[in-house]
Amino acid sequence: MPYHVTPTPIDGVLILEPKVFGDARGFFFESFNARDFAQATGLESSFVQDNHSKSSQGVLRGLHYQVQHAQGKLVRVTHGAVFDVAVDIRRASKTYGQWFGLELSAENKKQLWIPEGLAHGFLVTSESAEFLYKTTNYYHPEHERSLLWNDPAIGIDWPLHLLSAAPLLAAKDANAPTLTGSF
Repeated sequence: MPYHVTPTPIDGVLILEPKVFGDARGFFFESFNARDFAQATGLESSFVQDNHSKSSQGVLRGLHYQVQHAQGKLVRVTHGAVFDVAVDIRRASKTYGQWFGLELSAENKKQLWIPEGLAHGFLVTSESAEFLYKTTNYYHPEHERSLLWNDPAIGIDWPLHLLSAAPLLAAKDANAPTLTGSF
């Protein structure tokens, strides 16, 4: 099996660890293979867009979601490290309002599958990080929303102790509503 898949406490959120082949020359792994992804996860996802961002240490992006044209995301880091977070905002879900986070890094090569209906964000913990993600729907800026990154009702335990200053946020993220004020 090319992926080792670990479920998380949030229904549908999966940690994927690809099989990495390494030797003295370096390494090789398939970062995505549709057939193997479907076999390992039981999901038939069609990705329509790839996104790539680079951010400096302390940048916090998110928590983002789309109210229409929801996006499933397969996320990974190719340079540096981030603390990646998914928040369940599916009202009918038994884990509504709960979060899951883990370190994604170029070194650990882990990926996170975030199904449609969740908010997503990350904090760059290394000097810089390059973040890649595949989406199951196109970006629609008119439907994008943010959820407040430090909403006390959610209680995300961001690793702020790894930073020398407060997180750097876009205005839309710094002023985002809380979970109770979003819907």
